[in-house]
Amino acid sequence: METEVKENIMGYEPIPKLIMKLSLPLMLSMLIQALYNVVDSIFVARVSEASLTAVSLAFPLQNLMIAFGIGTAVGVNSYLARKLGEKRQKEAEDSADNGIFLALVTWAAFALFGLFGTKPFLSIFTDDPELLSLSVDYARICLVFSFGIFIDITAERIMQATGDSIHPMITQSLGAITNIILDPVFIFGFGMGVKGAAIATVIGQVVSMFAALYFVRKNKYVTLHFSPRRFRPSGRIIREIYAVGVPTIIMNSVSTVMVSALNSILIAFSATAVSVLGVYFKLQSFVFMPVFGLQAGMIPIVAFNYGARNRKRMTHTLKVGGTIAVCIMALGLAIFQIFPDVLLGFFAASSEMLSIGRPALRIISLCFIPAAIAISLTSAFQATGVGYAAMVVSIVRQLAVLLPVAALLASTGVLNNVWFAFTAAEGVGLTLSIVFYIYVYRKKILPLGKA
Repeated sequence: METEVKENIMGYEPIPKLIMKLSLPLMLSMLIQALYNVVDSIFVARVSEASLTAVSLAFPLQNLMIAFGIGTAVGVNSYLARKLGEKRQKEAEDSADNGIFLALVTWAAFALFGLFGTKPFLSIFTDDPELLSLSVDYARICLVFSFGIFIDITAERIMQATGDSIHPMITQSLGAITNIILDPVFIFGFGMGVKGAAIATVIGQVVSMFAALYFVRKNKYVTLHFSPRRFRPSGRIIREIYAVGVPTIIMNSVSTVMVSALNSILIAFSATAVSVLGVYFKLQSFVFMPVFGLQAGMIPIVAFNYGARNRKRMTHTLKVGGTIAVCIMALGLAIFQIFPDVLLGFFAASSEMLSIGRPALRIISLCFIPAAIAISLTSAFQATGVGYAAMVVSIVRQLAVLLPVAALLASTGVLNNVWFAFTAAEGVGLTLSIVFYIYVYRKKILPLGKA
């Protein structure tokens, strides 16, 4: 017999209020996350431009790690929220247990890669001994001790699936504050440079992990029963999780290929061009992270009401969330267009970095508003179990369009031309997202009972 639980707020609370209740704490926590990522680079840039370039070269590996963590957690989030909507309490709790198990398995794989694969991978992009040594030091520490981020991400998405967004914000904030405090201590106080930045990062992640596990234990909708000695993984639930999770992993992982390939293209112009790309990704996280936080708050609302067969609340969530996302991106676009020098100045930009970075930020930011719409539509794909649609959009946008266009534009010998590849890719991505949404709406949303 299914356990009786309290009525979930995602089934009855007004959508604008509910989106703000779920998303605002996530948006704030992701802004804090973006802040400490940027603070890492700001401190590292004060060591040397080579250190900043090393962190930029290591960024794809960090991105790959986060892609696997978020992809698995999104699968847990979507499955758990759907089961709560269907009032299948035990299956919801079993999905939480399996999610923690998958987080540990993923960490073990990345720890092994960190030990044995980091140097061969980074050697592809540079043969400069100093640059290679710095980037290997930073990436290896982040990967080997990544258990904190995998468990933290999963635990946060478990909470979000139940409508709890306050505690994920607290866990993110605790980790970010820890990182920001420890960065200067390890980088400058102990004279550890990029190694110190990596150590501060993983300590912050472990702090977040412990806080997240504590709050999951206190959750009133889902109880976490995971125990390594008593737990037995469920193949059926894992398949359900990865039905959404694998496409999401692939979708986020292609950015690793994209950034790595772009680094290869840009380093032919100069190492500073690679640094500019790294700085761009740090800066744009202040714009994209809140939108991803908004999306993370939308997914459980859409998924819950999909399980509850409430079409009206699903579509209203997408409309309200999409409008907010466009407003956030419009503000980001204005800042990038008006204040590129100020943004680059945070990273102790040299005159060469300013001359390269100024047009780069202005050109790439033109893709912000199309990206906002595409990200909002993606939440519908993930919430309804059609994760492959988001995967296809991501692969086409970043691999089939952005990289070939960037390579073609690089062949002109003009660095500024390369940045226009981003706007071309985002235009194609938006078009595909709209096409897939029409399909999902007709096949998944329209047949639901309540108009």
